[in-house]
Amino acid sequence: MTTKLISYPNKKLWMAAIKPPMYSVAIMPIWVGTAVAYAENKNFSSIIFLTFISAAILILAWENISNDVFDSETGIDKNKHHSLVNLTGNKLLVYWLGNLCLGLGLLGILAISWWQQDLTVIEIISLCCVLGYIYQGPPFRLGYKGLGEILCFFAFGPLACSAAYYSQTQTWSISSLVASIVVGVATSLILFCSHFHQVKDDLIAGKLSPIVRLGTERGSHVLIFSTSSIYVITSLFVVLGFFPIWTLLSWVSLPFAVKLCRHVQQNHNQPDKVSNCKFIAVAVHFWCCLLFGLGFVIN
Repeated sequence: MTTKLISYPNKKLWMAAIKPPMYSVAIMPIWVGTAVAYAENKNFSSIIFLTFISAAILILAWENISNDVFDSETGIDKNKHHSLVNLTGNKLLVYWLGNLCLGLGLLGILAISWWQQDLTVIEIISLCCVLGYIYQGPPFRLGYKGLGEILCFFAFGPLACSAAYYSQTQTWSISSLVASIVVGVATSLILFCSHFHQVKDDLIAGKLSPIVRLGTERGSHVLIFSTSSIYVITSLFVVLGFFPIWTLLSWVSLPFAVKLCRHVQQNHNQPDKVSNCKFIAVAVHFWCCLLFGLGFVIN
């Protein structure tokens, strides 16, 4: 069956491999960091913003592609028909395609640093890339030790948001740092949800994901707490004056959050049914962060 799928890949498998919805993960930290910069300084460079977005998408493509390569080496993806390595049958080609994306993405960030005559943004994004590599790359493979969500939080939260803010202002902001917590938690939820349906494969490969450690039932409770925290944090910092009241627009994404938590709670131990929960988490992330950033812009 696997051989047939690899020999005759179809559009659905390729779309699953490329993961178009997942690229909102790259866009939203830049959007929120830029939105906070605009709210506080009325600074906005469309060239820097669009260059940063493009570079972030390319860097995330590198991470996704290289993760397929690294996972192919541990055998964890042997049943993953939409792995790029399995689809192409050419691990070396996939590896260098990922490196090409990384190189082009870093060129975009270098361009921003050159325009600003300041290396700060490229230094921050380079650190993000390091975190992205040690997540799955040998000899570290920290994702196999259950640390992926922590790395994800810092890379896509405080680091990426701060870099986006700095790219517009060349200064720092407490509000931007606090706002990055919302983005970081929302992003980590996606990775957390991706583990529910693959506990068996993770155990075989020796990957101690949070769901392997917690079990699917306790994991579903952690998901409820973590998802709720996004809205609690936003409301708290509106009250404290760090966020404008318009950031409460992010609560419009609450129906997606409720859907996610109910779906996982009901199907946490049924891999076939729960496998789509990460895409619901993507919807939570997209709408929450989009509206959260909009709240800063329209303030």
